Amino acid sequence: MALTFPDPALVLLIGPSGAGKSTFARANFRATQIVSSDALRALVSDDPDDQNASADAFRILALLLNARLKRRLTAVVDATNLRAGNRRRLRSLAARYGVPVVAVVFDLPERAFFDNNAQRPDRRVGDGVIARHVELMRVAVEDVANEGYAAVFFVRR
Repeated sequence: MALTFPDPALVLLIGPSGAGKSTFARANFRATQIVSSDALRALVSDDPDDQNASADAFRILALLLNARLKRRLTAVVDATNLRAGNRRRLRSLAARYGVPVVAVVFDLPERAFFDNNAQRPDRRVGDGVIARHVELMRVAVEDVANEGYAAVFFVRR
């Protein structure tokens, strides 16, 4: 999928675990542009799945985004971004620096998230986590159209 993004931009990848967000990010952006909540959890706790490290990871994520956006550098948030309040905070941060925000929404069939997760070679999340994400995703897909993005792209199959 060839997409065109403004440069600079804050790109929010939106989708449940198992959506393919990290794969998409690696295929479409430089490593220096990607800010991954999983990678930051791993940095602070040696475990990308350690939800107890999330608060610290997201504080670091905010610092990294501030530093990149202040320099007018593209930043890609590789996290689920399923909660409207979190997306609103990220849009506000980008607005502070006059950087447009683009949403990439992974609107896949529900089964795809579970199947992709099961096929991961390195790490898997529990089915209960994905089920919760799927519920949040239903709301996010409806909300994103009205949240004021410079562009919204849907990844579907």
